[in-house]
Amino acid sequence: MNKVIQKAIEQGNGVVRLAPNWVPRSFCRPGRRLRLHPDDYFALGLERGGIDERWFSSTTPADNGPKTPENEGLSFIVTEDGKEKALLTEAVSELKGEFIGDELYAKYGRWPMFSKFFDNKGPLPHHIHHNDKYASLVGESGKPEMYFFPAQYNNYGAEFPFTFFGFNQGVTKEQVKDALTRFTKGDNKLLELSRAYKVAVDTGWDVPPGVMHAPASMCTYEPQFASDVYAMYQSVLYFDHAVPTDLLWKNCPKDKIGDFDYLIEVMDWELNLDPDFVKNRYMEPKPAGDVDEMKKQGYLDEWICYRCDAAGAKRLTVYPGQSVVLKEKVAYGLLCVQGFGKIGDAELSSPNMIRFGELTRDEYFVTAPAAAQGVKFTNLSTTEPLVVLRHFSHHPDRASVE
Repeated sequence: MNKVIQKAIEQGNGVVRLAPNWVPRSFCRPGRRLRLHPDDYFALGLERGGIDERWFSSTTPADNGPKTPENEGLSFIVTEDGKEKALLTEAVSELKGEFIGDELYAKYGRWPMFSKFFDNKGPLPHHIHHNDKYASLVGESGKPEMYFFPAQYNNYGAEFPFTFFGFNQGVTKEQVKDALTRFTKGDNKLLELSRAYKVAVDTGWDVPPGVMHAPASMCTYEPQFASDVYAMYQSVLYFDHAVPTDLLWKNCPKDKIGDFDYLIEVMDWELNLDPDFVKNRYMEPKPAGDVDEMKKQGYLDEWICYRCDAAGAKRLTVYPGQSVVLKEKVAYGLLCVQGFGKIGDAELSSPNMIRFGELTRDEYFVTAPAAAQGVKFTNLSTTEPLVVLRHFSHHPDRASVE
């Protein structure tokens, strides 16, 4: 076994520390809520674009085009002193089920999800993520994802805190195709066929593959399947931000480039026109146990992303001066978004500001054996709650909150 991985696992009793994992997007503008130092949002250079994403527990490379550097999007395990590191991917490939759980490894042969903060100053284009059928045509996996808008990272709503989903009732495929064919002629007015929803902090949405969506200018926590496939169908954003044409055909097979009927085919038409979209896709936090009993023990555990089989998330709140041991049936990654304390014997704290390239104490990965044995979370503050977001793949208890 890689000695760094072994050392990190032993130091944390199965809980490993992760380094911040920053990802730029050339077509986006940073919302500046990632707690990066103000001078560091363009640390990777203007050509690469601003940093508006931080990926968590990721074994998925970022698909940022031919100039993407090696390991962009991949999480690194670091030792307790921060002097040694190894890829999370390597730990999964070496330890397999001993790291992420036998059932999960047998099904996927890898860690099949990651989460991220997406933090854009303006709205994103109306776009789509492919399902397994269409993603497989370019050698990728489909991408279901969910959104949650943590209050701790949303001190303001930026330019457009509204998200468009799907299309209005009565919209036809011919209308959408007509808009797509006008992509290179200016604003193709695709959003005129859709509707927007005002985003509220500490709520979320389920976004299955094939659903058109134009996300709000919020800092969004996004548990998702391990894939980075997408295509942008809207040509001009608010504030006259033009979308490059190559993004219209992103993750499209070469023999389908120029085929607008194919772009329509990728859509899940039934989901896009679902008259009960809010009822079926909107999510508010739901307790993961008996509320009174949890509060007696000094904590509250809630499901925040639970409508998708492929990934999910919970929010743990440990009250001031309290501690709790949580057992889970699955491995998971986590991020501390408020307060300070300990995870086991290691420091757990939410940073106020991070310099690019520096380490933090807010992100960890809990291996399957450690999750089953139980992990102790301690809040060392006498005034402030300790708040931790935990992301995982399949969870056998997820159905209990539907």
